[in-house]
Parts: sequence; structure tokens; C-alpha cells
Amino acid sequence: MSVIPSDKPDTYLSTAHSRAEMALGGIYEVSKLLASPNRLESTLSGVLALLSSFLDMRHGLIALLDPDGKAEIVVGTGWSEANATRYFERLPERAIGRIVVTKMPLVIPDISQDPLFSNVDLPDLDRAEDDIVSFIGVPIKQGETVMGTLTIDRVRSKDRPLPVPYDADVRFLTMIANLMGQTLRLHKVVSQDRERLMAEQSRLAKGQQAEVKGKPKSQATIEGIIGGSSALQAVIEKVRIVAKSDSTIMLRGETGTGKEMFANAIHALSPRKAAPFIKLNCAALPETVLESELFGHEKGAFTGAMNQRKGRFELAHGGTLFLDEIGEISPAFQAKLLRVLQEGEFERVGGTKSLKVDVRLVCATNRDLEAEVAKGAFRADLYYRIAVVPIFLPSLRERKEDIPLLATEFLGRFNRDNGTELVFNPAALHVMQDCYFPGNVRELENCVRHTASLAHSKNISEVDFACQAGGCLSAMLWKGAGADVSRKGFVPLPIAPVERRPDRPRVPVVHLPPEPVEPQPSAADNRSERDRLVEAMETAGWVQAKAARILGMTPRQIGYALRKHGIELKKF
Repeated sequence: MSVIPSDKPDTYLSTAHSRAEMALGGIYEVSKLLASPNRLESTLSGVLALLSSFLDMRHGLIALLDPDGKAEIVVGTGWSEANATRYFERLPERAIGRIVVTKMPLVIPDISQDPLFSNVDLPDLDRAEDDIVSFIGVPIKQGETVMGTLTIDRVRSKDRPLPVPYDADVRFLTMIANLMGQTLRLHKVVSQDRERLMAEQSRLAKGQQAEVKGKPKSQATIEGIIGGSSALQAVIEKVRIVAKSDSTIMLRGETGTGKEMFANAIHALSPRKAAPFIKLNCAALPETVLESELFGHEKGAFTGAMNQRKGRFELAHGGTLFLDEIGEISPAFQAKLLRVLQEGEFERVGGTKSLKVDVRLVCATNRDLEAEVAKGAFRADLYYRIAVVPIFLPSLRERKEDIPLLATEFLGRFNRDNGTELVFNPAALHVMQDCYFPGNVRELENCVRHTASLAHSKNISEVDFACQAGGCLSAMLWKGAGADVSRKGFVPLPIAPVERRPDRPRVPVVHLPPEPVEPQPSAADNRSERDRLVEAMETAGWVQAKAARILGMTPRQIGYALRKHGIELKKF
């Protein structure tokens, strides 16, 4: 316990107040240093350097102990780690042991008069013969466990009075030791997590190497993508290569070929896999909503904007942004998107501050963008920005050998969802392999679920399919003569009438003409204008531009005719 000198009380109180402010500043500086992401030894050395500027001390020592009481890490002021270790070993074991066992601070005003330091030689102190050496040590604790010690020594001549009571320094060092105890606990948790993650990563790497060694190169897979056909394997190999870079990728293919799954795979195989993967369907939103979704908006930017909102570009910062159906965006919005891709910056709707983002862009479309660029419906400069690495996804009819694998997987999902145990017999798989599936994998999944829902027995046979009874809606959807042919587009096929026998229904016979024929109205055609218009729209899959080419009209004329006859557009 300290006693205030009776001869100079005001001077002492002023000094105590100054020491309190200094201690508060020291704790603040030490806490900042302990929060910095540096090597532990460097951090502890920095703590001692700060303490030397706040305390009257010659040397300081931080020793972290293992469960057996041996020093694991020793850091000293102005010494190398080796010198600090040697100095710690010269400290009396009984003095350090008392701090560890009692879990309390230890203060020795003069080590030459204390039995704990008897027969101890400390030549490193560089002191005169008549100097007095004081020793202060406090425990570094984590809860009730002592993890180490913080010790300092102070050298003063015999004729020099004690500058401040020891209890002030003890309180200050105890608070610093408590901060270090919390830091050491966090370091321990982070170290354990790091070791666990490294062990898990090593285990996964070994498993992947073993899997690759035991698997033919042609059968490389990506999680969630099923198939072993040569067409699919070529795409998977290309995806594995381009995923390592930051190049913009354009996924091309018909609807239902799995463009979103491949976009997921590109992100998962890229260096950005730990960052967000954000996706948006551009065709699902009008232009005004699409701008707010992609770029975000400020509070009050428009009616209903009650709060500031981040857009998809901001949410995907550091990661991957997947824009599906990018061919559907308007020319005005194409210009806004182009600026983001060129400059890497944008403003929120209603905002004036430019925001910079680092995003890897993956786009997808089932439209022939080259034809759209040639017609002026899609900006050429934007096309060259997004089509850096085009990847064409094969349709299901280009990889028929994958149909049994996909069908079996979809049936397995149906069984898990519904608690059933349905299986396909070989004839059922042959029926699906003979189908055209213009809707690709998505249509195959629907076909499997439809058939499994109406199956009469546990064993699904060929007679359970809708096409065997003339009830295939896909055949009705795509009936009629073809439309325009794109490089990767689907060519609708004319379907002949279903030939029936009394004993067993048969599959509709599909004939492929040498070239798609565009039916044109003739003078002898007695059908009404409305009937011809409906037939052309059905043939074109309800795409107005294609129907216009079939009838020799412009898209605008088709639009007027549809409104004139009150024909409602159908969307698939």
C-alpha cells in the first residue's frame, strides 16, 4: 500500500494524476498494437518498446510458457530472441515460479537483499556497484490459467529516491498483461482454426488426387454436372481452364442446357470462390427495375425508395456476377452496362458518387447475338466486352449418351422427395434416348417427374410415357415447319399425324426436311388472317421476329396484327 508523503502532498497528487493520464495513454497505444495483424513475436516486442517509453525501466521480458512451465516464446527489449532466452534462464526459477503458482504480481525493491535472487549473476544489466536493481513481475493469464509472465527491472543509484510507488506500476503492468492474455487467446483460436483448415485442405487435396488418378482423363467431372459424353467433356475441360483467369465469359446455348450450373462451376473453380456469387436474370425485370437491381439506389431516388440499397454489382465485389439472358436487355441499358465494364465504376440510381467494383462477369444467352449485332439490336462494343471467352453448351440431342445418367439422377431426386423407390427398365431408357427434347435437360427432368408421378408400378416401362399415348405437350409445342436457323439454335420439326393401332399406341413419327421451309400465304389459302397469324406464331415458338420472317412482314406489323385480332402472347 502506498503512503502519500506528508511534506509534499500537492506535488504527489499532481504526479499521480499525470501518471494516471500516462497509463491511460499507454493502455490505448498497447491495445492498438495488440490488434494489429503482425507476427506474435513482433507484436510482443513492440509492446515492450512502448512500455519502456511509459515506465521507468531498464529491461523488460515477456515469456510465454508451455503446460510444463518451460518457456516457448521469450521476447526482450532491444535484445534478440536468443539473448532474451538466455536472460530468462538466468532469472531465478523460484521468482518466476512464485508468479505462476500464486497468479499474483511479485515486487522486489532490491534483488540483492531478497533470498529469491541469491546466487544469481545478471551481468547484462550494465550497472554500477552501488546501484539498486528492482524487479516487478506480473502473470499473463487466460481465465485462471497462467500463460506467461511480464517482468521488468529498474536500476537506480542508492542516493536517488524512489520516483513513484510500486503499486502504480503494478496496476499498469497488470492491465497490460490482461490485454496480452486476451490477444494470446485469440491467436490460439486462430491458430487452431488455421491448422484445422490446412488439415482439411490437405485431406481434400489427397482425395482429389486419388480420384483423378483413378479416373480416366475423359471422365473429369464438375460437381452438379452429370454426363460423360465427349461433347460435355470438352466443355468441362474448357471451363476448368478459363475459370482460373478473370476474363469475362459468355455461355451460349439453348434454353435448358444448364447455363446457370456452369456459371456456378466457373465461380467455384476460380480464385474468387471464397467471395460472393451473385446472379440475376435480365429478362425477368423491366429496365427501370433492372437498373436499380444491378446498380442499387439511394434513399428517395424514386417513389418507394425508403432506404439506400446496394446493387448486385456492389454485392458481388471481389466475386462473380452472373447475368442470365443478357441478350434481352434494351439498347439504352446496354450503354449503361458498357460503362461499368469499361471503367469498372458506376453510380447508384439517384446518386452522384462513383463507386468502383472488382467483379468477374459471366453472361449467358440463348439468342444469336451475332445476328442481333448485325441488325443493330445489340451494341457491337458491348458484344465484344462480354464475349471475350464464348463457351457453347451442347444440347441434349448432341449428347444422347448422357440421357440415361441424367434420367436416373432425376428419378433418384424424385424418390428422395416423395419417399418412393421407382426404377427405369431398359425399354424406358431407350424411349427417352429416342426423344428429341428441344427443352434439353430441363425438359428431360420434367418428363421424368411427369412419368414418375403417373407411374402404375414401381418399375417404370415404356408405356408409362406420355409420348406413347400421343399426349406429349412438347411435340404439340414445337409442331409445324421450322424457323430461322442459328449456329446453336433449335430447328423446330414438322410432326406427322400419330398412327395408331388398336393393340398398342405408337410414338409420333418425326421427319426432318432437308432445309427449314418458311410457309408463305398464297392466293389459294382460304384461312383467315387471324388463323395464319396464330399458326405462324406457334411455328416460331411465339417469337414475333421469327413469325414476321415467316409471313414476310416486319416485327412492328406483327405487333399491330396481334393487337388487332386480340391474340395474347404466350411465354415459355
